[in-house]
Amino acid sequence: MAKSQRTAIVLVAAGRGLRAGAGGPKQYREIGGVPVIYRAMEAFSRHADVFAVQPVVNPDDSAMFTAAVTGLKHEPPADGGATRQASVLAGLEALAKHKPDIVLIHDAARPFVSEGVISRAIEAASRTGAAIPVVAVTDTIKLTGESGNVEDTPDRSRLRIAQTPQSFRFDVILEAHRRAAKDGRSDFTDDAAIAEWAGLTVATFEGDVANMKLTTPEDFVREEARLAAQLGDIRTGTGYDVHAFGEGDHVMICGVRVPHSKGFLAHSDGDVGLHALVDAILGALADGDIGSHFPPSDAKWKGASSDQFLKYAIERVAQRGGRVANLEVTMICERPKIGPLRDTMRARIAEISGVDISRVAVKATTSERLGFTGREEGIAATASATIRLPWSV
Repeated sequence: MAKSQRTAIVLVAAGRGLRAGAGGPKQYREIGGVPVIYRAMEAFSRHADVFAVQPVVNPDDSAMFTAAVTGLKHEPPADGGATRQASVLAGLEALAKHKPDIVLIHDAARPFVSEGVISRAIEAASRTGAAIPVVAVTDTIKLTGESGNVEDTPDRSRLRIAQTPQSFRFDVILEAHRRAAKDGRSDFTDDAAIAEWAGLTVATFEGDVANMKLTTPEDFVREEARLAAQLGDIRTGTGYDVHAFGEGDHVMICGVRVPHSKGFLAHSDGDVGLHALVDAILGALADGDIGSHFPPSDAKWKGASSDQFLKYAIERVAQRGGRVANLEVTMICERPKIGPLRDTMRARIAEISGVDISRVAVKATTSERLGFTGREEGIAATASATIRLPWSV
């Protein structure tokens, strides 16, 4: 592809997804612990050859959309229309001011689009002007009449299943959509059909059988099972940390500022709960410990907030293609009392790590007035982390 080509994406996410069953619009439901729309958008947002991602959403879903795609770069959402065709046109019109050369149009209900498919889509549109990803039909197809009787058996060697992203020269597909709207045509099932109606030749390129559209409840069950099977390497790590008390008026515990008559003697903010949790995650990854990644001898970590340490450890899991299954922290201290702040701490850990609060536990115990914690000279914490990684040799 010529370097001068500027590629943008229209991500169609305005549908209601009623066939997918209860749970709200399917694009905002989670699969493998991640919103469907996040998975679909992430691949485009991180692709080196894409400069703009234009989502199209139902105005009633604005809050859900914002929450689901936090952290991903995209254009302000365009309001969807009554049909998919109207929604695509809204997305194309929103992109017109950016004057892209190539546009890819993708359904948010296809969360498993790969970098390779995106690259092939860009290359194909640059070369042909209009192209769609396809996969071969492996089953025998029957054409039936109104009575339900078989009327014909098409040659499956010529049949293909169309997928998205469908890719086009931007000006050509925008004009085709405008013409269709002007002529009152709203019955096209995909953008390739509009291109064909407008007289364009639509090429094909290699799709991906994993790039399936989530439509029914059974689709979600099957894909959940597939994702779980891919993360069969289940690991558990443990962590321990301790900090002595010094002068101060508060301590940081599990990301929460807790008023206290003393502070921590520490290089960073001394958050023993988060430090123990970071060590547990790194231990599960067999990836050193917190000191090897954030050495106390490095002045840049002086007084540092420990939430960045936990975010870093979580990112290390994501880089390995893994997921966090459970995080648990046990605080060992006489004071301050942890019980009244337990759920606040759970919520803070969940917020920092991006893990659902149902997978976060915070517990507390005393040492029955024994030892340094019993004498209120400091606080200790233990932690465990369970993660799931893809199997590797």
